[in-house]
Amino acid sequence: MPSRLSSPLLTLKVHDALQAAMRDGVATVDCSLDLDRSTDTVEIGASAWTWQGRSFPYLERCKERTIYYWTGTAFEPAARFTTSLIKLVPTDWGPPTFEIDGIKMLPTAHVSPYADAERKVALVRPRDKAILDTCGGLGYFAACCLAGGARQVTSYEKSADVMWLRTLNPWSPENSGDADARLSLTQADIVTAIAALPDGSVDAVLHDPPRFGIAGELYSAAFYQQLARVLKRKGLLFHYTGSPNALTTGRDVPREVARRLQGAGFDVELNGDGVLARRANVR
Repeated sequence: MPSRLSSPLLTLKVHDALQAAMRDGVATVDCSLDLDRSTDTVEIGASAWTWQGRSFPYLERCKERTIYYWTGTAFEPAARFTTSLIKLVPTDWGPPTFEIDGIKMLPTAHVSPYADAERKVALVRPRDKAILDTCGGLGYFAACCLAGGARQVTSYEKSADVMWLRTLNPWSPENSGDADARLSLTQADIVTAIAALPDGSVDAVLHDPPRFGIAGELYSAAFYQQLARVLKRKGLLFHYTGSPNALTTGRDVPREVARRLQGAGFDVELNGDGVLARRANVR
């Protein structure tokens, strides 16, 4: 599906292709200006290149692991620093990841972050369900839920800077097709926002928090009890954990999470890089 973004995005790979065409005297080149969602024809000039009737300059310096967006007057890195450095980062797969202070938030080494989200969303069987997406990030969980036939997706994202990255990312659900009324996205901290959700109001939960050292409250017994409260009986939960510090400290975060979820009333099983849980039938 083509992107709805109206301004180009540049990576080192694309910029190198544009400059190579310029050096070779090629009149046009086909490339992607929306992180591999689609391909467009770009006209090549000596001092600028043209896309959709608009001219854009070549960058004086284009860095690896950086996505550049057009501000209207210049290309700037898709990054912001408020309390942390939050940055949109290209991948070999097309869909980008993002980093907080240099810590990668989504897996990319062996799989596309979008394909990884598809696998995890499939675990909670989204069709016809109301789903709580606790930590929205770039929206890949939400997008996969919508594609999987979810009835409603209620998504929260705490960071205003991550919300801004979503406006630039053609793979975020807001930019990847017509607006979908099934998605409700709110900038809020789910730790406090969950108190306003009714008991038994969702059929499934996707919980993809930052690592424990950044957001320990999202791994707490108290928060897991809230997840159990809003989830219908026998409802499914996938909780991403990864394995942070496993080699250096011997700490087993997935098993710690599993024990806390059991204490909150879930039946649990380790699944890949997380924990798949089912709300027990008895409250």
